[in-house]
Amino acid sequence: MDDFHSLNEAINKKAGRKLGPSILVSLAILAVVFLTISFAPPLFAIFAWVAILLAGRELTRAYRAGGIDLPDNAISVAITLLLAAAWFGRVSGLAVAIAIAIPCVLVYILLRDPKDFVRKSTAAAFAIFYLAFLGGFILLLAHDKDGLARIFTLVVLVSCNDTFAYLFGVLIGKHPLAPQISPKKTWEGLIGSVITTTIGSALVFEFALDHNWWIGAAIGLGAVVTATCGDLIESAVKRDLSIKDMGTILPGHGGILDRIDSVLFTGPAVWFALEFIKHFNL
Repeated sequence: MDDFHSLNEAINKKAGRKLGPSILVSLAILAVVFLTISFAPPLFAIFAWVAILLAGRELTRAYRAGGIDLPDNAISVAITLLLAAAWFGRVSGLAVAIAIAIPCVLVYILLRDPKDFVRKSTAAAFAIFYLAFLGGFILLLAHDKDGLARIFTLVVLVSCNDTFAYLFGVLIGKHPLAPQISPKKTWEGLIGSVITTTIGSALVFEFALDHNWWIGAAIGLGAVVTATCGDLIESAVKRDLSIKDMGTILPGHGGILDRIDSVLFTGPAVWFALEFIKHFNL
């Protein structure tokens, strides 16, 4: 017990976060995700919508701290429009919705206050694409006859990547992966995530999805790339805006966006991979 306590304290010190609350929050989120997607998929859609709305509020608040004033309500309406379009209109609905939402928000920003229009319009377009368009693919995965299996696959890939990149990085990480963006990310953490995510994905595809394990391994490797890029993108945003976390709502994690950054980038990749497999009967 003393050894475990010492290890926990060492991890907390090196990571700058408390491991216990982080685990409890993660388990609670997973429980909500799998209960809703298993028994009431529309509730899962509502849960995802609320999470992405809160992430949108975090991002606009972070923008404001960096001197970019965006209308919260306009961004929230755009997020709601895109997610509803993804749920009810599938991928074509999502594509049409973003083509409508971004121009409408840009015109609203222009009429509201034309000062610093380029900065504000660029930030708004990024927020809508980043949160609502990419987040829409989570609903596309869920709103399918195999929705549970698809969301399970996404969760396994992202969890393996994030958890083991964190553990390997904290325990043995010495060589920074991107020191100017995220100093605590290491090559050792990336290698750990490659190994574990590839294995985890291969097992999911072999035993849960009934596909060849090597397809799962390849998709797992791709998921490491997308999840890592998603994490780095959010880290770059925080660094550019000079903030540590997007929020404090999730103990041990920070904000909602701190928790779903990897999911936002990996969701579209998993959706495309599964649709590709289905189309070509692989």
